[in-house]
Amino acid sequence: MKNILVLCTGNSCRSQMAHGYLNQFANEKAKVYSAGIETHGLNPRAVAIMKEDGIDITHHTSNHVDEYAKIDFDFIITVCDHANENCPFIPSKNAVRLHHNFFDPSKVEGTDNEKHAAFLKARNEIKEYCLNFVESKL
Repeated sequence: MKNILVLCTGNSCRSQMAHGYLNQFANEKAKVYSAGIETHGLNPRAVAIMKEDGIDITHHTSNHVDEYAKIDFDFIITVCDHANENCPFIPSKNAVRLHHNFFDPSKVEGTDNEKHAAFLKARNEIKEYCLNFVESKL
């Protein structure tokens, strides 16, 4: 079983969505963790948009990357440029580091419909990335 870490700035939105999809798609092939270089708590809109696709992330917690210092990761996936540029050293022996800067829906201002559309766009991009990752790497 592979260990996968999904890393973002606050571990509240994009990394949480990726964590949910990787759990679903990897099934028994991987243990998935998500963390941030800060912790901001779960974004309620991220929880809601994932629920619309049948994935419950309400049990997820917002974790700091230091909490996983003793885990030897096979893959470390950064999902935003800020985390990629500011990622602390993670002492995994052979971790493959991957990066994809996903659009941040939590920064969108506007109507509820505009915010929903932003979260839907981000979720769909993350879903496609995670499915491709599992198919090609696991």
